[in-house]
Parts: sequence; structure tokens; C-alpha cells
Amino acid sequence: MASDGGSCALVSPCAFSPKSHQYLALSTQDGRLRLWDTLSNTLYQEYVPSAHLSATCTCLAWGPCRTIKDGPQRKKRKSEVVPHGDQLDLLALGTAAGTILLYSTVKGQLHSKLDGGHDSKVNCVRWHPENNCLYSCSDDSRIVEWDLQTGKVKCKWKADKCAVSCLCLSPDGKMLLSAGQTIKMWDLETKEVYRRFTGHATAVSTLCFISMRPPTHDMEGLYFLSGAAHDRLLSVWQVRSDGKDKNAVLSFTLTDEPIYVDLAMSQSKDEAVKLAVVCKDGQMHLCEHVLNGHCKKPLSPSCSVQVASPGSVGDGVPRPVPILAAALTMDKQALLLAYGSGLQPVIERTTLNAGETHVCLVRDIQASLTLRTETTFTKVKTPTVKADAKLLVPGLPGHSAPIKSTPVEMKRKPGSDTKEMSIEERLSVIDLSPAEGRKGVHKGGLPLQTDSFAVLLVQGLESSDSNILNKVFQTKKEVLIKKTVARLPIPAVLPLVQELSKRMQGHPYSGVLMVRWLKAVFTFHASYLSTLPSLVSHLGVLYHMIESRVKMFHKLSRLHGKLYLLITQIAATDKSHSVAALDQTAKLVYEEDSSEDEAEGSGDEMLAEEEDSDHWEEEEIKEVTERSKKKEGDGEEHSDEEMNIENKLNGDSDLEPDNESEEE
Repeated sequence: MASDGGSCALVSPCAFSPKSHQYLALSTQDGRLRLWDTLSNTLYQEYVPSAHLSATCTCLAWGPCRTIKDGPQRKKRKSEVVPHGDQLDLLALGTAAGTILLYSTVKGQLHSKLDGGHDSKVNCVRWHPENNCLYSCSDDSRIVEWDLQTGKVKCKWKADKCAVSCLCLSPDGKMLLSAGQTIKMWDLETKEVYRRFTGHATAVSTLCFISMRPPTHDMEGLYFLSGAAHDRLLSVWQVRSDGKDKNAVLSFTLTDEPIYVDLAMSQSKDEAVKLAVVCKDGQMHLCEHVLNGHCKKPLSPSCSVQVASPGSVGDGVPRPVPILAAALTMDKQALLLAYGSGLQPVIERTTLNAGETHVCLVRDIQASLTLRTETTFTKVKTPTVKADAKLLVPGLPGHSAPIKSTPVEMKRKPGSDTKEMSIEERLSVIDLSPAEGRKGVHKGGLPLQTDSFAVLLVQGLESSDSNILNKVFQTKKEVLIKKTVARLPIPAVLPLVQELSKRMQGHPYSGVLMVRWLKAVFTFHASYLSTLPSLVSHLGVLYHMIESRVKMFHKLSRLHGKLYLLITQIAATDKSHSVAALDQTAKLVYEEDSSEDEAEGSGDEMLAEEEDSDHWEEEEIKEVTERSKKKEGDGEEHSDEEMNIENKLNGDSDLEPDNESEEE
């Protein structure tokens, strides 16, 4: 029984199919599901969810063989009706959006979708061995029991104060283990906690029962194991009826935290349990022990397996190849290993010697990687035409329709070279230089297409060809760089960041070009890069290099200011010395008059002032006399007006008009 490898979020979820281990289900980092045939080491099926980028797969688990009646029903066409005797193998996929997808490996398509149970990322999914139920846990600290017949939530309860990271069902399906801050054992009938186990300081990533329940149906003698993140111990717990089971009874020492566990369960107390544990560092350890109670000292693995490549032709230094998953076969002597890249793993069956404690398998991965899709799933079929078949075309009877001549294949001459050009030679022929100066091409030639740049960039990163990468990185157009990075596939983003970091350490001129590419990568793929747990290690070299270069910038700026001030002062002093001597001769001379002329002039001025003062007194007298005359005239006019008024009152004005005219 495997832990299904889907509970650890740091690695790509993967799991072998139960019992026969015929298929390997593996989810890539961009959310694609791939099924590999372990017998032929070929790609069996590939499923791309509609929201594979926004809701990537976080965990997966194989379900038991079920009939077509299982799962939510819908009306089907006559062509889709399948007999009830056919089996349907389902695969449950938990996503980061909180939904669960049920994929049918028989039909090669999505069977149903379970939603409405979780609000955040699904951490683990587990199938009930007998009932038609599915259990899931999430970061929302809740456990959901799903009814697969209706596709709805059957039961939902809060399991912990924080996120629930892992689940495991007992072999009889009556007990459920959940791991949050502590490990809890639930009774599925009452949904109440039966036991609590404490012993891990970090999030638990692996839970698995390793012994069958005794025939007496009590809890005595029931064992399970647990592994946590950043913990190199695999702890084994025993459930006891007296309640004295708070500490682990034994533990296995590993080289790193466990990410995948497969085991052969013990059917009796005297039978040893055999474990195959894959660690985060890429090694696989075999552990074997008879469960007979408490053990004080941690147990070491009986055998450690590591895979390495022979290395390149030049150095010949072997390089480690990570192991993704491992499974114990039915005879418990052979191992099924999946190693290499998650995009295209290599699956191998091997037998280990019992006496060896450490085994290193040297394998040439480049020679064994062949991607072959199963032809039975290809929907495009080429019609077969017989050579002696007659072609009937519409037309009048008795008239022969024109027949188009079939193209005749050109036969090669016996002396000609039949060797075709390799991909490297074809890429070298491609000229990325501008079209200026070529004959038959206009001056403003068509620019290179951005999709060709993206293809060349991916090919250069995969083959580590410096010539292709130099031609691509030499472009200075911001629009071309942004479109190329935007069309780059997700698996090529991290190799591009590593290549740019490597080139940033070179010449400063190349660093100026690489900064534009880095800016575009962080702009378009920041969301994907933030999900990588190893981003700090990849960008550490780049960060330290930028810090060291910027550290000297302030000192250089100060030195530049001081040198500029010194240069300007030197230039000013040189300019002052270069000015010619001033001419001391006067251009204009002013001569003052003698003292006698001044005395005469002063006497004349005094006389003029006296005359002015006399005239001033006379003018004042004239002004006073004029004012007095004016007043007298006004007084006479005023007296005349009064006399006229009196005359009018007496009636004299009407009788003597002539006198009035004389007076006037």
C-alpha cells in the first residue's frame, strides 16, 4: 500500500496504480496529468484540465475498481452506453482551488467534478476501501466525506485549528487518521476523536497503516507510521487499548524527509513489515522490521538505492538522478523504480541483492528517453487505398473524366549523399541577422516572428547551445523580448532564469542585455516563480551579485563628485591666468573749472535766487488781491440776488422792466 505521494506539496504528486502497478500517474507543475505504462515505459494517456494553470493538481489517489454505476449519473447517448459488467478505474485529483476531479482511465476523459466542500487548497484525498465514499482534507482545517453516487457532500466537520495536511483510512474502513498540529484517530461512525498522538514539530506529510486490525476487532496491535516535513525520522505508532500510546514505539532514520512510501503489510505478528521509502534528496531506502513492541534506538535502513548517470563524455563524472517513486512487487523481491524528470520519467524493474547495504545504479537516461504515445488513442486515421481499386467520378456516361497525375517521387542517384542534415546544422544555417544588404530583400525587411524566437530559446535551453542562446539574447527590442517571454512554456521559465543569472556574472555589456530579459521574466511569470520553494536558492547568486555591484555605486558617485569639483577648480584657475593685462591708460579726462569762475558763478546764482524770492513775494501779493476781489464780486452778486427777491415780493419787477435792464 502506497502513500500515493500526493500529500507533499513540495514535489509533483505521483502514484502507482494499486495491486498490479500497471500505470504510473504523475502530475506536472503546470497541472497536466500523465499516465505512463510501466511495462512498455510509454505515455499511455494525458489529460489537461481546463483550469490547469490556475488550479494545479496538489494531490492524487487511485481508487478501487468500480462499475459504471458509481459516480454522479447523467443522460447518455446510445453510443456512450457501456455494459454494467465493465470496470471503471477512477483517479481522484485534488486541486489548489478546492475542487476534486474524478478522471476515468478507461474512457480517457473527466468523469465528474466535486466542488462545494472546500474553500482552499486540497491537501490529501483518500478512497474508502468498501463504501462508495471519498475523504478529503484542506487548508480550511476541515474534513469532507463525499458521496460518489450523488457527487455531493455527505458529511463535513472541523478536524483541527489549523490546516489538515494528510489523511489515512484503516484497512477495514472504520477508522480515519488525520494530521494537523497533532495526529488524531477518528471513529467514522460517530465522527469523534478516539486517540491523539503528538511527536512532530512540523506538518505531517505521510500517514499509512502498516498492520491489519486483529481478528478480535480491538485496537491492540494496530500500527501506523508518520513522516513530517524537514524531519529525517519515520515514526511508527502503536494503538493500545490502555491509552498509553502517546509516544512512537520505534523510528527509522533516513537521509531526508520522506515524500513517497510503499509497503507490504504484515498479516500476522511474526511477519516483518517491508517498506520502500523515497526521500526528498532522490534516494530510496528499504526498511524491514518485525513489529513486536517498543524499540529504543532508531533503526537504519537495510539497503539504500541511488541512481546516477555516467556523466558527459569529457569529464565522465557520474551525476545523481532523483528517484520519483518506488513500489514493491508481488513477490517482494523486485522493485519498480521511477526516476529522472517529471515530464518524462524512466520506469525500471530491478532486483536487489539481500547482502548489499548500498546500491548505485548507473543509467544513461538520454539513451532511454523515448516519448511514444499509444496509437489506440489517436483519433486521426489514414484511409488505406488498394492499388487495383477503380476511381469513379461524376460525369456523362461514355465520357472519360480527366485524371490528375499523381506526383512521382524523385529517386536519388546512386552516387548522391543520402545523409540528412542534423538539427544543429539546420539551426546554424538559420540567419538571425537583419535583412539589410541582402539582394532581393527590401531595406526595411520583415522582422523576425516572436514565436520563432520562443522556439529557438526553448531549444537552446534544452540543448545548452551557446550559439543559439547568443543569437536570441542579442536582441535589444523591448517589444520582441516581452512577446518572446510571454509565449515561453512554463517548464522553460526556471532554466531561463538560471541561464540569465549565469550570464549576468560575465561582461557588464552582457549584463545590460540580460537585465531586460530578467525584467520581462519577472513581469510575466512572477506568479509561477512565487510558487517554487527553491526560488531563493536559484536567485541567491543573482541577489548577492547585484548587492556587491550596487555596494560600490555610492562610493563611485562620491568619487565622481569630488573629481568633478577638482577639475572645475583647476579649469577656473587656468582661465584666470590666461586673461591678458588690463590697459591702465584713461580713455576720458574731465577737467574742472578754476576757483574764480566758481566765485562768479556763485554770485550770479545768489542774485538769481534773490530775484526769484522778490518775484515770489510779488506773486503772493497778487494772489491775495485777486482772491479778495473775487470775494467782493461774490458778495455783490449775493446782495443783488437778495434785492431781486425783495422786489419780487413787493411787485416791483413786473412794473419796471426797463430799470432791470439798466441795472444789468
